[in-house]
Amino acid sequence: MSFSVQGKTAIVTGAADGIGLAIARHLADRGANVMCADSHEKKLVEELGDAPEDGNLRIFAGDLRQRLTIANLVSATIDAFDQVDILVNASRQMLLTDALDVEDTSVKDLLDQNLLTALQLTQYVAKRMIKQAEEQEEGQIGSIINLSSIAATHMQPELMAYSVAAAAVQQMTRSMALVLAPHRIRVNAISFGSVMSGSLRTSVAENREWRADIREHTPLGRIAGPNELCEAVQFLAAESSGFMTGEVMVLDGGRSLLDAVRAPAH
Repeated sequence: MSFSVQGKTAIVTGAADGIGLAIARHLADRGANVMCADSHEKKLVEELGDAPEDGNLRIFAGDLRQRLTIANLVSATIDAFDQVDILVNASRQMLLTDALDVEDTSVKDLLDQNLLTALQLTQYVAKRMIKQAEEQEEGQIGSIINLSSIAATHMQPELMAYSVAAAAVQQMTRSMALVLAPHRIRVNAISFGSVMSGSLRTSVAENREWRADIREHTPLGRIAGPNELCEAVQFLAAESSGFMTGEVMVLDGGRSLLDAVRAPAH
């Protein structure tokens, strides 16, 4: 099986910075056409605005919590590249939760941002992939990859909303995998912890003790670079994982193997 994504078209959300940006650049560097989507237009332009207009990397700015924006994103991708083969739902937000505050909206906010955005975009992209399948009698039609967190199973009181949303994304992954399998569309997720995401970089910069704590509670003794997550995304996007669907791949240096994890789960 091939690990190649050459010539395939991918939509990557959360692509203005952090892990989403790293994934978008990684896939583009390996020959995929990539539509980079994010709500932060200024950051998108700063990071990717110098890409050639006729190149394999384009940008799309908009609030993906809105169905019209999602529809426009899919349409823009089709206009630019004629098809969609890969969707990477990398747009994620983190909020702290006060679990005893009845005015706290963090659970609703993160379900809207981290779960429903991914679900609705998956629905729109899947419809397009199913249409593409009518012209292809056999073989893999598409791959959808959701980014989650080991916070789904490793709870901390102040991260309740983030944990709930991460767990919901994983269950959505399994459910959509069953729905889309007959259409030859695979849906998998990556649950990561000890990867240098944008939010983790900010956290360890503000509190150096956290960096040491994460390393201490990671069996491999280090924090992974974003590129290691990008390689996992490429594996799930390519034909190399063609018989794999509904799986949640854990990428955390062994942290989830421990009975108790005191370090923040990002």
